[in-house]
Amino acid sequence: MSSQFSRTELVSRGVKGGAALLLVGTAAGSLAGTAGAAVPDNDLASLRLLVAVELLGADFYGNATKAQPYGAAGSKALARAAFNEGEHYTSLAAVLTGAGQTPATADDIDFTYPDGSFDSTAAVTKLAVDLETIFLGAYLGAIDAVQTPSLKLPLARIAANQAQHLATFSELLGRAPFDLSFPNALSIGAASDALATYTS
Repeated sequence: MSSQFSRTELVSRGVKGGAALLLVGTAAGSLAGTAGAAVPDNDLASLRLLVAVELLGADFYGNATKAQPYGAAGSKALARAAFNEGEHYTSLAAVLTGAGQTPATADDIDFTYPDGSFDSTAAVTKLAVDLETIFLGAYLGAIDAVQTPSLKLPLARIAANQAQHLATFSELLGRAPFDLSFPNALSIGAASDALATYTS
C-alpha cells in the first residue's frame, strides 16, 4: 500500500474475492458483535469512509487541544472528544482488519483546514460544529446504507456520541445545543464530498 491515497480510493478499495468474513476480536469494542458476519463490499466502503471521518476528527481535536482555545471545561470537552474519536477509529479499523483490509491511518491522509481555524476560541468552536455536523451526517447515512444488521446498532451508538459532540460545541459557540428533530443524513458520496474540504 502506498503511503498516500485519495478519498475515492479510500472509499472504493475493495477486498479480494467479494464479501469478506469478519474475524473480529475484543479490540473492536462496540463493533465486536459483528464477528463472523459476512460483510458486503458496499458496507466495507461505508466503514472506510467512517475511518476517514474518525481520522479527521482525531487530527482536528489534536490540533484544537494544542491551540488551547478554552478554559478548563472546554479543554475537557476537547480531550474527551479526541478520546471518543480514537475509540471509534479502533473499533472501525478492527472490523476492516478482520475483513482482510488494511484500514487507513493518519499517515495516509493530508489534513487541511481553512486559514485561522485554530487562531481563536470562536474559530475552533465553529470548525468543531461544522465537522461534527458532517460526522453525524456521515454516520446517519451509513446506518441507512449498510446491509449488515449487526453493524447498525454499533454505528448508531457512535452517531449518538457524535451528536453529543455537536451539542456540546454548538452550545460553546452560543447556539442551541440541539435544534433539528431529524438531523440530516449524508450519502457516502455527499459525505466524501464534505470531507474533501479537509482531507486529500
